[in-house]
Amino acid sequence: MEKRKGGRSGEDKKPEALDRRWHLARTPVEVDVAEIEYALMRTYESFSRWQTECLSSVIDFAASGPENAMLHIIRMNDRPKTIKDLARLANREDIPNMQYSLRKLIQAGLVVREGSGRSGVTYSVTDLGRDVTDRYADVRSALLVDAIQSVPNFPQRLEDATRTLELLSGIYEHVARVAATHRRTGR
Repeated sequence: MEKRKGGRSGEDKKPEALDRRWHLARTPVEVDVAEIEYALMRTYESFSRWQTECLSSVIDFAASGPENAMLHIIRMNDRPKTIKDLARLANREDIPNMQYSLRKLIQAGLVVREGSGRSGVTYSVTDLGRDVTDRYADVRSALLVDAIQSVPNFPQRLEDATRTLELLSGIYEHVARVAATHRRTGR
């Protein structure tokens, strides 16, 4: 690592830069990848906490971030969704966990299950679910959207971030398939 120098003559050299290497980050490219992954982890946790707190501000119901996201995905476009639709839209494949979350949402009166195994089961929001998601949208707008609008050039930054995250999502999906295809055999 280089030592950074001060801008004025005679200024002492600043301490050496922070060591950004760790077991996942041995090269400059690995450092960059590790930093985005670490940022994604922290962002996911912050986002989940935000979703939980925002929902709690409109209803007395303990829901995880993914359960909250599922409620809004069910409401999306005001059309019923099958569990396959939900899995695809949320990029999830943990169907048993999703079914547990759906049962919680149904018990809370936010979602209704319609149909049967033969005719196809769909999920849609109830009147209470519609009211809760509308009030959630109001709180989201008043807090999150207002905060975002105060950041210079944020619409462009959001657009760039969305494209980057979609690209990363595709890359992670691809390398996950490759890793699953070439798993190490037991010895």
